[in-house]
Amino acid sequence: MRKFSVLMVVVLAFILTFSAAAQEPVTIEFWHAMGGYNGEIVNTIVDRFNESHDDIQVEAQNTGSYNDTLTKTQAAVQSGSAPHIVQIYEIGTQVMLDSGIIIPVEELGREVAQDDSFDWGKFLIPVSNYYNVNGQLNSMPFNSSTPILYYNKDAFEEAGLDPNQPPQTFEELKEYARKLTIRNEDGDVERYGFTLGIVGWFVEQMTANQDALLVNNNNGRGEGRATESYLDQEPVVRFIELWQEMVDEGIMLNPGRGWDGAKQAFLSGRAAMMIESTAQVTNFTNNAENDGYELGTAFLPRPEGVDRGGVIIGGASLWAVRDHPEEELKAAWEFLSFLSEMEQQVYWFENTGYFPVTKAAVEHEMNGQFFAQNPNHLTAFLQLLLSKRAPSTQGALIGTFPEVRQIVEEAVEKTLQGDLTPQEAMDEAASRVDRSLEQYNSLYE
Repeated sequence: MRKFSVLMVVVLAFILTFSAAAQEPVTIEFWHAMGGYNGEIVNTIVDRFNESHDDIQVEAQNTGSYNDTLTKTQAAVQSGSAPHIVQIYEIGTQVMLDSGIIIPVEELGREVAQDDSFDWGKFLIPVSNYYNVNGQLNSMPFNSSTPILYYNKDAFEEAGLDPNQPPQTFEELKEYARKLTIRNEDGDVERYGFTLGIVGWFVEQMTANQDALLVNNNNGRGEGRATESYLDQEPVVRFIELWQEMVDEGIMLNPGRGWDGAKQAFLSGRAAMMIESTAQVTNFTNNAENDGYELGTAFLPRPEGVDRGGVIIGGASLWAVRDHPEEELKAAWEFLSFLSEMEQQVYWFENTGYFPVTKAAVEHEMNGQFFAQNPNHLTAFLQLLLSKRAPSTQGALIGTFPEVRQIVEEAVEKTLQGDLTPQEAMDEAASRVDRSLEQYNSLYE
């Protein structure tokens, strides 16, 4: 009896231990680059998921900037401590595809999770097109944005310009900027007509808006990888020429590299127009209301006589890392699927300004009169939806894209400093990009 009692105690302890282990939720690590207020919104969405899923626990972690997140992910994979889901900016797409560490999200949903109910046609085509490579969706669209022209409608009226007729061409942008620029008696500029930060993304977007390619092989989406840069061709060069001419004339503020200088100049009233991400619509609208002026938004300008191409999706998407147990991958899919639901998309859009990436969420906002009450958000959507469906607006696939952006920004700086002409600067940049592409592509031949 004594032996039997001991045996029963052991068996009971085993059953209790097994039962407790079976009830432990599957833990999913989610790395993202959303800081500040947007990071709080991410945490709220994660909390919503965790509260509604007893069997899964998502642990969200801010891992710094987009560059930081990509670098940390690569290091974590090598050390065997990679997250399950990671947010990677759009220009990291080729690197992620080449890395061998990811499982395409469409493969994850269809084959691993065997989720036959998921609607793969739910996404806005201009959004899903960017991440659709080799016939499948590779990452889950998440925070998507494009650039638009922002302007101060009150400043337009003061300058004798129609606030409902923003500039549509390069020539009009220059003309409007002249009228909007204010100088004091000493000739010093008190308000510039236009400002733009030296950010490579804007060069890419203004090239696409002229329906032009950034690199060969249909922006790296054709039969082979991108091997040649088109930075030295007319669409890029004439935009850099416009940039230089406006800065030299003193009607455009050059705030230097990065986003913050131009943004602060516009928000403080030191510049009357600027190009910025659609993710700033809510922020800029609130600032205008607080400062007592009306904010206007418009499509990106293009050279006169050039057909509009459109804009490329920016922002980031969510990638699933392959090397995890099947139950954890299934849990990762559950979270990714949750993020694509209408409720989460609407909440994300209304609180951050990033596009909702599904048709259902857009339809919800249309029916709810959101766009009628927030016309600046509507501008962003119309520009995206009216963009031409072509390799130019699908975006380039480049393995060294972060480096390419640095090269472009250096070239713009040399132009604005008067060291090189726009053509000379972009010739040099194209040559450097070609070498970069050659070195990267040699790793995968």
